[in-house]
Amino acid sequence: MNGMKMWRGVVALLLAGVLAACGSVPKRQQAPVAAEVAEVSAQARAAEQARQAALRALPDWSFHGRAAISKGRNGGNGRIEWLQHGDRYEVALAAPVTRQSWRLGGGAGEPARLEGLEGGLRSGDDAGQLLLQATGWEIPVEQLAQWVRGLPAAAGTPEHLGFDAEGRPRVLRQQGWRIDYLDWYPAGPEQPSLPRRIEAVSGDAKVRLIIDAWGTDGQ
Repeated sequence: MNGMKMWRGVVALLLAGVLAACGSVPKRQQAPVAAEVAEVSAQARAAEQARQAALRALPDWSFHGRAAISKGRNGGNGRIEWLQHGDRYEVALAAPVTRQSWRLGGGAGEPARLEGLEGGLRSGDDAGQLLLQATGWEIPVEQLAQWVRGLPAAAGTPEHLGFDAEGRPRVLRQQGWRIDYLDWYPAGPEQPSLPRRIEAVSGDAKVRLIIDAWGTDGQ
């Protein structure tokens, strides 16, 4: 038991170092946060339904940006890159200056794999539990694949889903987490509107993402 506690402490310190080393990345001017509205127009509801349908028709996508992760008193921030190919995902968090990084990968029907931390490869059936046990960080990996695009997770009905005046998700509560959508990219000719800034909170666990760029081809 003492060995496991020591392992978790070492890994948490390493991960905190990875995160903190990227803290100097310049921050974009934050847009005012839209309010949740009580009523959404029929036009806005139709636009949101079309947005969700378009995203579900794109199984391959990616983003890169900045992440701030905290659990209790421990926290830090760093660069994040997420590649999704259908049910398969690769999530990397890195500090370019120190070249420290970790990578989490997996997919439906296969164990999650955590690489890059002292002690070598670790694997488990649940990516979120794997991260929690190995590092002490609580990140809802499987759900984030949907939440980060402004979609409810497939497993379970949301307890609450509120929208802004344009019909886009503003607040989502699901599976013990509250997700706030704080800023959005406008729709483009080849890409529906996607979140620019989100915050997910569950108890003393918090994940904040600022997304610098989206890709809709998994590249």
